[in-house]
Amino acid sequence: MFSIFSNDYWPFAILLFSIGLVTLLIYKWRFHPFIALILAAVFVGLLSPELMENEGMLAALESPMEAFGRMAGNIAWVIALAAIIGTAMMESGAAENIVNRLLTTMGEKQAPLALMLAGFILSVPVFLDTVFFLLIPLGITLAIKTGKNYVLYVCAIGGGAAITHSIVPPTPGPLIMAETMGLDLGMVILMGLFLGVLPAILVIQAGKRMNRRLHIPVRVSVNTSPVIAKKLSLPLSLAPIVLPIILIGTASLYQALTGQLPEVLAVMGNKNTAMAAGTGLALYLWARSQQLKAAELWTKVGKPLEIGGLIILITSAGGAYGAMIGESGIGEAIRKATDGMNIHLVPLAWLIAAVLKTAQGSGTVAMISSAAIITALLGNNIELSYHPVYLLMAMGFGSLFVSWMNDSAFWVVARMSGLTEKEALSTWTLLLALISLAGMLQVWLLSWIVPLV
Repeated sequence: MFSIFSNDYWPFAILLFSIGLVTLLIYKWRFHPFIALILAAVFVGLLSPELMENEGMLAALESPMEAFGRMAGNIAWVIALAAIIGTAMMESGAAENIVNRLLTTMGEKQAPLALMLAGFILSVPVFLDTVFFLLIPLGITLAIKTGKNYVLYVCAIGGGAAITHSIVPPTPGPLIMAETMGLDLGMVILMGLFLGVLPAILVIQAGKRMNRRLHIPVRVSVNTSPVIAKKLSLPLSLAPIVLPIILIGTASLYQALTGQLPEVLAVMGNKNTAMAAGTGLALYLWARSQQLKAAELWTKVGKPLEIGGLIILITSAGGAYGAMIGESGIGEAIRKATDGMNIHLVPLAWLIAAVLKTAQGSGTVAMISSAAIITALLGNNIELSYHPVYLLMAMGFGSLFVSWMNDSAFWVVARMSGLTEKEALSTWTLLLALISLAGMLQVWLLSWIVPLV
C-alpha cells in the first residue's frame, strides 16, 4: 500500500509538501500559526511510510500531540517566565534605564552603538518585537533631535535585537534547539553571546553605509513611557537579565572545568530555577518602582502570561512539526544525498534553516524544524570533529535569512519605523541577510580553529 513512498528521497518531498502547506495555511488562508503547525505535523505523520506501516493512521494523529506535550513540558515554564521578566523590565523602567544610561555614557556620537547594545542585551529575555517597540521611540526622538541618522538608528536597534533573539536562550528558538539537540544551556548562552559580537559590529558598519545611501525621513510619532514612581539604579535594572545568565553559566563552567557538578550547583544552575530567580527579582523591582500591592502586581502579571501562553502554544506546535519531520526519515535521506560529497555540516545546517525561514517566514519555526532535521542526521552515527553547539549557532544565523513579506518581524519593523515595503527590503532584509551570512562564516571558521572537543 505504501510502496509508492519507498523511494530514498521521499522525505524530501514530505519536507517540501509540509513547508508548502504551512505557507498556504498561514499566509494564504490566514490560519492561526498554532493550528497550521499542528495540522502540518499531522500531515507529515500521514505521509511518513515507516510510521504508517508500523503503527498505523492513529499513530500519525497521536504522535504529533505527544511531541507537542513533550516540547511544552520542556519550555513552557522558561518562556512564561521570560515573558514576565520582559514586561516587568518595561513597566518598572529598568529597560528604559539601561538604554538611557548607555546613551548618556556613550554620548550622542555613539548613540547607534548604544541603541545596538540595548537591543542586544534586552533581546535575551524579551521578545524581538517587544524590544523594537520599546527602543524605536528613542531612535525616532534622536533622529528628530539631530536631524540625521534615522536609518542607522533603525538598523542598530533591529540588528542588535535580532542577533540575540536567534542565538541566545531563553528566547524560544535557541531554547528549543538546545533542548532538541540535548546541549547544555549554559554553554549555548555563553557561545551565543560570544558569537554575537562580530555580527553586532557588522550591524553598525552596515547601518552606516545604508544611512549614507538612503535618505528616509521620520514619519511616525513617539509614544509616552510608563509612569515610574521610584527609579531604579543601573545594577538593579540589569539584574533580572544578568542573574539567570550567571547562575546557568556558573554551573556549566564548573562542570566543564571539573567534569562534575554538585547537586546544589546543579539546582541553582538549572534553567527553571535560574529563570525563576530572575523573575522573582524582576517582579520585586516592578512592584517597588510602581509601588504596587501584591494583588495589583499579580493582576498585572496576567497580561504577560497570556502573551507567553500564546508563544508557548505556537512554539510547542512548531516543536511537534519539527519532531514529525525528524520521524519522516529526513536525516537518513540527507545522509544518502550527501554521501561522498564531503559536505561540512555547518553550512548545511545554515542552509536548511535559511531555506525554511525564506519559505515560511518564521525564524522560530525554521530553527525548530532545522534542529529536528540535523538531530535526525546526527542520529545516523555521524561523528563530528567539533562541538554540536556550532551547528546550533549556524541554524540560529540561518533563521535570519531572508526576512521579507512573509515574516511578521518585517512588518513590525516597517510599520513601527514608518518604512515603505521597498525601504524595509533595502534596510531590514538586507541587514539580516548580511548578519546571517557573516554569522555562518564565523561559525564555520571557528569550528575548524576551536572545535571544543
